[in-house]
Amino acid sequence: MRRQASSSSSSSKGPSLSVLTLTMNPSVDLSTDTPKVEPVHKLRCSEGVHDAGGGGINVARVLHRLGAPCITLCPSGGPTGHWLETRMREEGLVCQFVPIAGETRVSFTVHEASTGQEYRFVMPGPTLSETEWRACVQTIEKLPAMPDIIVASGSLPPGVPVDIYAHLAELARAKGSRLVLDSSGPGLQAALTSGGVFMVKPNLRELGDFCGRKLQTPEEGLAVAKELVAQSKAEVVALTLGEQGAYLVCHEGAWFAPPLSVPIASAVGAGDSFVAGMVWGLRSQQPIEEAFAWGVAAGSAALITTGTGLCKTDDVQRLKPAVALQSL
Repeated sequence: MRRQASSSSSSSKGPSLSVLTLTMNPSVDLSTDTPKVEPVHKLRCSEGVHDAGGGGINVARVLHRLGAPCITLCPSGGPTGHWLETRMREEGLVCQFVPIAGETRVSFTVHEASTGQEYRFVMPGPTLSETEWRACVQTIEKLPAMPDIIVASGSLPPGVPVDIYAHLAELARAKGSRLVLDSSGPGLQAALTSGGVFMVKPNLRELGDFCGRKLQTPEEGLAVAKELVAQSKAEVVALTLGEQGAYLVCHEGAWFAPPLSVPIASAVGAGDSFVAGMVWGLRSQQPIEEAFAWGVAAGSAALITTGTGLCKTDDVQRLKPAVALQSL
């Protein structure tokens, strides 16, 4: 009989696990439509939709919709930060904010109605001082009880050292917690190099950046994912492939999830929704492959929703039975 992943639970559900999401570079996400994106001319847009954004915040929003409360932690500053805090509380999220001198960024997505193309403009974020970014880590260190799962998701703003996620992985491991990481670039590189990450969710490009070469095929990505697990750089690798599906690799096995056939309205938040779906399964102490299936369903459900709306619970529940995992 195949064992379940060492840090996940058996197939019988026990008490729910506690979750904290960390977003070092939150944003106010604006989405709008325009007939055609072209230079020079004024682009007349539809009324914009604003949402609280940034990787960990998006994960928390989806977890909340799925009925899995969590704590979400992020730095916040300026009038934009005040709006972000208000919106997050309006959505019912349990929040902790670290005040910063800089102003929280605004990012925006434009849907071109004439072609269906989507343009995403992502700002770098405010520069955090050492005191500010250390306060984010210390907030976790000083929690009365360490959460069972820490989700660190999103980019790092200027001023934050690239090894912050590696430090969080070490902290989580020392305190009996598990770090789920969804990031890219030097932050991902440092965390995986140091080891201790429970789960990482790269796409093919991000995984190629990590290993220093362009990965041409999903099979090449699968081979690198297996190397990461074999070398104990991560216990679980969930490799998302967009329209080609996704892989899950851990010590106990590997699975492939073919893509679901859904109408694509927007790719914004699909990766965050995927992470939230998997964490929801892990929080419920489901087998690792079952959590993977929930991730695929949630990520696919996000594709149906326009703009920055993320996935809807009804769509996730409807799509879950269609996820047909293939054991590799």
